Amino acid sequence: MRRLLLGGFACAVMASSICCAAQDKGYWRAASTQANKITGDLTIGDARLTINFTGYTLAMIHKLTPTEMGVAFDADVNNPGAGNLYRLDIPADKRFSHHNTLCGSENAQWMATYAEGKDLQVLFFSGGEMPVLSGEALANSSNVCGRFSYER
Repeated sequence: MRRLLLGGFACAVMASSICCAAQDKGYWRAASTQANKITGDLTIGDARLTINFTGYTLAMIHKLTPTEMGVAFDADVNNPGAGNLYRLDIPADKRFSHHNTLCGSENAQWMATYAEGKDLQVLFFSGGEMPVLSGEALANSSNVCGRFSYER
């Protein structure tokens, strides 16, 4: 009986670590050159995004489908990653690391995330219309502000 309980506990711990490993919430260290040059580290909460010690209201719009994650982040649709699309409003005149902005002269109004294990990729978008995360739409979009990579 004890062995059965111990085995069940081990399975539960492994299952929870798999589901929790692919979430975008929490503190992330800048990993890519672009993230280091512009945003630095960031923290994603339930209703708040913090970049360079400044907080912004964040609203989750929907979970990304495997197809959306595959197209937007060049992710393998069979991997256990998870992604979300968020609505936010970061003013165009907000300067981050090295006095850079996220979207040039436009407000950053959308953020898509893709977390897999200890890695996070983020796309920021400008424009009032919700971004379409398909190959053709992204290839022809002028609203993609930048792609950033982070790690835990």
